[in-house]
Amino acid sequence: MVRTIIVHLWTLPTKEAEDKMRATLKTAKEIYLKDSGTHNWFIMQDPKDSTAWSIVERYEDEDAVKTHFAHPHFQQFMTDVRPITDPAKETQILTYEEF
Repeated sequence: MVRTIIVHLWTLPTKEAEDKMRATLKTAKEIYLKDSGTHNWFIMQDPKDSTAWSIVERYEDEDAVKTHFAHPHFQQFMTDVRPITDPAKETQILTYEEF
């Protein structure tokens, strides 16, 4: 069954943080789409709040999700994103099964 993960996060309110997030997410998408079992990786930025971002990740099954989290780039991604994420706003991670 297809697994969908939706992540909502917010950057610090600076142009530098916004630019770094955009570049980091674009790189991550290019890397993760090559993984077996990854259907898609959508990146969105709120047009009314440029600090608000959403990522919609679609995977073939739970094994593909595990592959994603075990990917060598995952830790680098987290290291790059943490310093530019707004600590005043809690990151939301939602997991669904499609039917």
